[in-house]
Amino acid sequence: MTRTFHDGADDGLEALEALDPARIHSFSDLLTAMKKTAFGGRRLGEAFEVLKAMIEDPDCFVVMTLSGAMTIAKMGKIICTMLDRGMVQAMVSTGALMAHGMSEAVGQTHYKYQPVMDDVELFEKGYNRVYDTLEMELNLNHVEEVAAVTLNRLRPDEPLSSEILNRELGRTLTEQFPGPGILKSAFLQGVPVYIPAFTDSELGLDTSIWSMKEHGPAQSSGEPAPEDDRTIWDRLQHHRPAFNPFLDLNSYTRNLLGAKRLGIFTIGGGVPRNWAQQVPPYIEIMNMRLGTTITPPRFHYGVRICPEPDYWGGLSGCTYQEGISWGKFVPPEQGGRFAEVLSDATVVWPLLLMALLEGSSSQSDAGTP
Repeated sequence: MTRTFHDGADDGLEALEALDPARIHSFSDLLTAMKKTAFGGRRLGEAFEVLKAMIEDPDCFVVMTLSGAMTIAKMGKIICTMLDRGMVQAMVSTGALMAHGMSEAVGQTHYKYQPVMDDVELFEKGYNRVYDTLEMELNLNHVEEVAAVTLNRLRPDEPLSSEILNRELGRTLTEQFPGPGILKSAFLQGVPVYIPAFTDSELGLDTSIWSMKEHGPAQSSGEPAPEDDRTIWDRLQHHRPAFNPFLDLNSYTRNLLGAKRLGIFTIGGGVPRNWAQQVPPYIEIMNMRLGTTITPPRFHYGVRICPEPDYWGGLSGCTYQEGISWGKFVPPEQGGRFAEVLSDATVVWPLLLMALLEGSSSQSDAGTP
């Protein structure tokens, strides 16, 4: 069999170009040029193109999902900027990420970990280590004070959800703290913040302990009888927070149902990413079992930054292509646009944001008389 050699241009293939430093004058120039290179650089360039289209689409409701220690990693002001600039209309996060972000919002500091430090000694000094960074336990005490002030403002018998509590925490930060904060920006911009695994966080623990302290049974008078640990625990359980996670699920679903188009920007993976994507199956199951005729909302755009590949079989590596099989995304042949960057978000996320800000600045300049 004789092969026939084709020319790529004749077959309509997309040509690559060498990245020419002489033609790079901005972050957006760099990322646009990287789209025509290869490997991780091409993925980042493609991510910029999709993210820019998503944010500039006036009919697109953008959901940002966050996992990992991004606030301890000092990405908090990047999140604030995206909220303040109207790039995000809803946020789904881990509770730990929001709690450590509140640590910054109330004026506390994170510190650099040195490999010579001993973890036993760090514990004794009240330094909590997250890889190469230290969060002081005293910082989290300040977070608890803000949480207590906020919770005391709410009725103890009123159903509570992460969206409601995060909105009220944002109100407290706005009224009492002058600096930037993620929940403060979300409150001011009217962006709902959902924490699906709320009890897996300092905020969840604070809420539970607050309920025991403020609304638990009073101590009996006289000499208390000796109690073991389980007896003490059982005595404290007479009152629990009126927390209802289904308020979050249905509030988030309603927001997605009202959108013409949907976009999702994901840092990491885990519960926030999957929870944010489960509305289409939720609606499909509802239609089958309740006889409703609601159109399942599917994501038209998606950009994910996560170092985990899909072949480990973990959810954080789940591709958008895989999500199509679950009915969560619009297939590319029907107009879906998706990009995935297998990298550390602290490396590539700042580049993406700076390029986006350049684009918005140039548009503002063009509209100035």
